[in-house]
Amino acid sequence: MESLCTNAKELLSRWKGDRYIFGRGVLGELGPLAAKFGKSALVVCNTTYTEAVSASLAKAGVSLAGARVARGAGTNTPREDVYRIETYILQYKPDVIIAAGGGSTIDACKAANFLATLGRDITPELDHYFGTGVVSAELQKTGKKLYPLIAAQTAASSGAHLTKYSNVTDPVKGQKKLVVDEALTPQYALFDYDLTASMPRSVTIDGALDAIAHCIEVFSGSSAETYDLAAQITETAVELTIQYAPNVIANPNDMEAREALGMATDLGGYAIMVGGTNGAHLTSFSLVNLTSHGSACGIMNPYYMVFFAPKIEKQLRLVGSLFKKHGYIERNLNALSSKDLGLAVAKAMLAFSKSIGAPTTLKDLPGFNDTYIDKALEAAKDPQLEMKLKNMPVPFTSALVDEYMGPILRAAVNGDFSLIKTGNW
Repeated sequence: MESLCTNAKELLSRWKGDRYIFGRGVLGELGPLAAKFGKSALVVCNTTYTEAVSASLAKAGVSLAGARVARGAGTNTPREDVYRIETYILQYKPDVIIAAGGGSTIDACKAANFLATLGRDITPELDHYFGTGVVSAELQKTGKKLYPLIAAQTAASSGAHLTKYSNVTDPVKGQKKLVVDEALTPQYALFDYDLTASMPRSVTIDGALDAIAHCIEVFSGSSAETYDLAAQITETAVELTIQYAPNVIANPNDMEAREALGMATDLGGYAIMVGGTNGAHLTSFSLVNLTSHGSACGIMNPYYMVFFAPKIEKQLRLVGSLFKKHGYIERNLNALSSKDLGLAVAKAMLAFSKSIGAPTTLKDLPGFNDTYIDKALEAAKDPQLEMKLKNMPVPFTSALVDEYMGPILRAAVNGDFSLIKTGNW
């Protein structure tokens, strides 16, 4: 563990420098970070950590805006939570916003921040800002600046505290959409890995799968310029996850393993700032009514890996070597190529998912039916999600969605890899 964790710490420190405080027992440093921006902080936090966060702020001479704490967001960041948090910002006009929670709460604060800043001059409608770079363009047009945002992560999961992404869900439509913008990256981030011990088993599983998803999706679509860094991040994060996620599932109080898993998910956040995610993330946006984000990506990624296999043999050999090292692959990977290599790695990914109690097919999800396939295919053609198609290692347009993505989704229903079309990409 020591060498892997040392690599992880060096990667994270080199990336974020003094703008990221991470480790065990560091929550008390939140107050001094907030004090850099003023004396009034809007704290958005779920009740578990309210007392500890408030105490850290009070010690640093920072008061709670409105003398209260705003409740955090629900799972997958429902849009109504974004609008609710926006109201707190508009009412109290704090010096700084502190999002203390998991990825959903942090994403909600990012979105509420730009709505509160731009809503009057541009539009208060959230849909306008979905896509890439819209927020920055509107900030430049208006001359406005976002409120300072500090993200205090409490769950080993999405890496939201470190990134430029905000995922928001329309619960009525059961569809998630994405804002991608450098302006959303929090000014400071903090992650006390000790806090993850209170997370339920399902959140731990979700985070482990999301760490792998972020890394292998970015790595599979990496360019010549980003390949070496993406490989370094992926090799460290994926092995940390493979090695230590089962330990955390078996013993939730194994804090060394929790620290390792926390750094793995942080590196997943680093990965998605180096490159973009693609197929599995795109499909996951249409499964929000059925399962958590990481589990959706965990189900779908093995099937996309088989589809991409002829194009990403080099990446598959590296990832496959990690699964082989930990006993999930018996075959000689050097003797395999193209779809056969993809199948070996995909089956190892599914075996790992089973080992931590995660679902491996769409039929494992209660409530799943074929209408979700239709919805996912339709969503993949939405121009506001086009970046996911562009990030794929196989050239992809909306015109190819039904022909190629359809078989991938149908393969994931029952685990039938033979349905997946591949070609000489």
